[in-house]
Amino acid sequence: MKISVLGSGTSHGIPVVGCGCPVCTSADPRDKRMRSSVYIEGSAGEAALIDTGPEFRLQAIRAGIVRLDAIFLTHAHADHIHGLDDVRPLCREKAIPVYGNEQTIREMKEVFSYVWRETQEGGGKPKLTPLVIDGPVCVGGLRFTPVPVKHGLLDILGWEVEEDSSPGKSFLYLTDTNAIPPDSFQQLSRGASPLSRVMIIDGLRVRPHVTHFSFEQALNAAFDLGAGSAYLTHICHENSHEEIEEFCRKFRESRGIAKAEFHPAYDGLEIAI
Repeated sequence: MKISVLGSGTSHGIPVVGCGCPVCTSADPRDKRMRSSVYIEGSAGEAALIDTGPEFRLQAIRAGIVRLDAIFLTHAHADHIHGLDDVRPLCREKAIPVYGNEQTIREMKEVFSYVWRETQEGGGKPKLTPLVIDGPVCVGGLRFTPVPVKHGLLDILGWEVEEDSSPGKSFLYLTDTNAIPPDSFQQLSRGASPLSRVMIIDGLRVRPHVTHFSFEQALNAAFDLGAGSAYLTHICHENSHEEIEEFCRKFRESRGIAKAEFHPAYDGLEIAI
């Protein structure tokens, strides 16, 4: 299984429009952060997305995406679904299933209402099959399990992905998260063996936020869940990639972590599991 980080930025994207801060004007390509999304490829060629942000077209071209079997949504905020129309070239032959919780699917259908009503010929629209998730979903040899988490007052989903060919290992994606409910924590604690889980987890900035984990909160959650590798995503423009790397290094030292790897994610990062 290969994970491609299509975007690692917060809702504004980085650079932020009209901002001249050191991160927004940085020459380091890792400081250019499109809206958060990941592309997952299975060993047998399966292909799935988690979220479709506003830059999906550009992200797909950059990543060379030519196939898409399923889309899994975390929630229906603009920075996570507004690129959905751009999957059109990938669903000419068959409709793509789109999975989410009830609220997410309802709001997604409202935003893209033209997709499900009769319209004139021409222009085109994506072929999508919206599905409210009620348990794990298999896409070939990939198994996607929904993980309920909190985004402020909003109930959203993280996703844990396992592959038949790699038993005992998993990939966990938790974006836009500020709390993991006890039931979800227990669900995850029963999952992959220690240090065999790779995580990408919401870490907005150093300062606390009411709907997102801070860097420290995110890394603590990754540590508590026994992640062998964890990457921060949904990052704002208050810190450069290098500064966040240093934060992660100091966190590992303060917790006496020798084996686990904690880093900021960046656009274009590829992770093999």
